[in-house]
Amino acid sequence: MERTDEVLRIATDCPAVVNVIRLPGAAYEPPGDFIEFDVAREAANGVLTQLRGLGLKDSGGITVEELYLSISAAAERAEEVAPGDPDDAVVWEQLAARTAAETRLTWAFLAFLALATQIAAIGALLDQPILIVGAMVLGPEFGPVAAVCFGVLRGDLRLIGTAVRTLTVGFAAAITITLACAVAGRLLGWITPDMLDDRPLTDFIVHPDKWSFIVALLAGVAGILSMTAGKSSALVGVFISVTTVPAAGNIAVAIALAHWQEVAASFQQLGLNLAGMFLAGTATLFVQRFLWNRYGLHTGGRPGAPGAPGATK
Repeated sequence: MERTDEVLRIATDCPAVVNVIRLPGAAYEPPGDFIEFDVAREAANGVLTQLRGLGLKDSGGITVEELYLSISAAAERAEEVAPGDPDDAVVWEQLAARTAAETRLTWAFLAFLALATQIAAIGALLDQPILIVGAMVLGPEFGPVAAVCFGVLRGDLRLIGTAVRTLTVGFAAAITITLACAVAGRLLGWITPDMLDDRPLTDFIVHPDKWSFIVALLAGVAGILSMTAGKSSALVGVFISVTTVPAAGNIAVAIALAHWQEVAASFQQLGLNLAGMFLAGTATLFVQRFLWNRYGLHTGGRPGAPGAPGATK
């Protein structure tokens, strides 16, 4: 409650903030006032920086929610005051929370990656591109890739290390599980070495070239933009563009069938795609930060970026 006036000052001083509401004593545990306001997405970074500077994280909390519809003339004026377009703005706190969550090595992450890798392996064996595409969509690997890019931007070695560990353990586990299934399939006579000899529809997996790297670069840019702009549907296109999961699946079956040249080529494909996404994603974040630092709305903290309604107490 002792910081209520400071929070209200921050909200009212920012021209991109509207609909400020104060509910005295509304918070029960911890006790305090509840303050809610709407802020144009482009100006959220500066406001959040100032609120964090008050120590609200320790004494209460800051909650940010995305508004998808606001019928308000005041809200329209707030968006006009804030430079740029909401879709182009990056809420750095929101991105930090999302990338941190994406680096967690959970059973769900391992399960999805293992399932995707097995589907890709079957697609390689049957020369079925439809299965390869399905495996690409199912793979969850772009989250840790984005976390590495964000960690480089912030100089956060811990975030980078956690994301790299998640990728390494995830792919190692997925390849191992798929390899075990492939070995079992070979012992049962379900798969034979000649199944990898002639497959014109999926041989791109073992032929990495400059185009593979270019596509990975483009996918890295698209992936970061889809996360920062909140357009998650665009990530599906990113997943379909890169050959990370198919390469992992091919590694497993190629080892089981003793196609050692394909093992090496698949590892090269996997590394090429990951490297391209790392480079392009990091460069995209640096460009976004530069543009918003230069042209964003300054509100006493860092220049503005994305935002949404914030509730603090």
